[in-house]
Amino acid sequence: MKKSLLIIGLSFAFLSLFSQERNDNCTSVLVSKGASRDGSVMITYACDAEFVSLMRHLPAMDHDANSFIEIRRRDGEVRKVKQVPHTYKVVGNINEFQVAIGETTTSGRRELVDRDGLLGYGKLMELMLQRAKTAREGIKVIVDLVEEYGYSSSMEAFSIADPEEVWFMEIIGKGTGNTGAIWVALRVPDGYVSCHANLSRIGEIPFEDKENCMYSEDVKSFAIEKGYYDPGSGEPFRFNLAYCPPSPGSLHSCATRVWSILRRCAPSLNLSPDYHRGVEGADPYPLWVKPDEKVSLQGVFSLIRDHYEGTPFDMRKGVDAGPFGCPYRWRPLGWKLDDTDYIWERPIATQQTAYSFVSQSRSWLPDPIGGINWQGVDDAYTTCFVPFYCCVNEVPEVFQSGDLQEFSWESAWWVFNFVSNFANLKYSYMIQDIQKVQNRLEGIEVTTQPAVESAAAELYKSDPEIMEHYLTNYCNSNAESVIKEWIKLGEGLITKYNDGYVKNENGRAQGVSYPEEWLRKVVKERPDQFKLNQWR
Repeated sequence: MKKSLLIIGLSFAFLSLFSQERNDNCTSVLVSKGASRDGSVMITYACDAEFVSLMRHLPAMDHDANSFIEIRRRDGEVRKVKQVPHTYKVVGNINEFQVAIGETTTSGRRELVDRDGLLGYGKLMELMLQRAKTAREGIKVIVDLVEEYGYSSSMEAFSIADPEEVWFMEIIGKGTGNTGAIWVALRVPDGYVSCHANLSRIGEIPFEDKENCMYSEDVKSFAIEKGYYDPGSGEPFRFNLAYCPPSPGSLHSCATRVWSILRRCAPSLNLSPDYHRGVEGADPYPLWVKPDEKVSLQGVFSLIRDHYEGTPFDMRKGVDAGPFGCPYRWRPLGWKLDDTDYIWERPIATQQTAYSFVSQSRSWLPDPIGGINWQGVDDAYTTCFVPFYCCVNEVPEVFQSGDLQEFSWESAWWVFNFVSNFANLKYSYMIQDIQKVQNRLEGIEVTTQPAVESAAAELYKSDPEIMEHYLTNYCNSNAESVIKEWIKLGEGLITKYNDGYVKNENGRAQGVSYPEEWLRKVVKERPDQFKLNQWR
């Protein structure tokens, strides 16, 4: 029998490559038990990078005492990690005990990347899900692994949830030649919502609060040793300022997303945009807020479908949005004109998202029923989230197929990608068609959820194995139905908006002019070119 298992997590492997190039990929929201309307602990994750996402499904397995995992580094070297006797089932980003994890890359100080470290954040997330029964245990799994094998990624922020708690963890290496990592983890207070978006958010550390705060013993002394913090300055030690000081670019691309999530959760706080606009002396945003109203599942969907609508930064507005209010800006986001640096807005929902998820961990239900990974493929704004219970035995092939170089209706990623890309041709019109289907399908899923779970709970009492088959069949049938509906939607958009026309309810092609606001900009730029002279 082979004693090794070579694992290369496809999604995480690609993500690691992209995250080394940019530091504005991914956004995460953390919702504590007391902040959600139904008592769920919820986290979100938008994995923003250009690759075909293949949904993970790892069965629970027993392993021989001397087995190990072989991990291939980017330089081709293969190293070994000792396997544990038993690994847990993983579905997407949640495991069979309702433990879920998401992340955002925060870069941090480049000199602290350990080039000899073995485990990047993607592999750590995968191993944690296979080995942890609680969020606290998950933090320990991550810490123990990097202490033994080294941490190879740049600075990361993790969201880690279980049915009772949600934790915010930030971690960074110690530089090449130094095994282990500098890290801190804080429990989000019950009743509060937090978020992170590629910029370190943890400031002062409550060292005395051992129940709600965990950290590496040298988190402060290492910063002093490296000159990142001067204890004689009279300023308190702040983790983020020591290990990931903000820049004008990171504030603009990252803090704006944090601001938008928090201001939507707690409008009463009237959070100022000054900090994310780089105004000197502006206060950073709080690490978490108490929402004005408890957040529903669909409310969380809405939080990550955000282009700053209704704010001065609304990406549907301005000449840069084109005539039909497209909220996307093509990369690179930064550009220079006449020796002046500029940067486009970076929204929460972006066209470069490979996949996103919203997890629910619910303490009042048995684990197989309580944990759900709501999977969204491609752009969160134009996707349809579909539920996969953490006990399912398989996921549809369409969610595990795809090639970035070859379009296919047999790949969920390409199906959703097609619809979102086609919508950019006449966005203000097509997004309405997309949202009608999106709202209908997600509404059915959420409305059906109690009945599905009630039946599952009855089956669980008599035969848990049959219950697993029941939920697997429900999830896969629903997911495949959504894909069929989305293919129909995509084909319908091509027909309805062919050649720039918009077909009415009778199928007749109607010419649709450009918005008046945009026409005025055209005339202002070229006042005579399109003017029709009258004969005299």
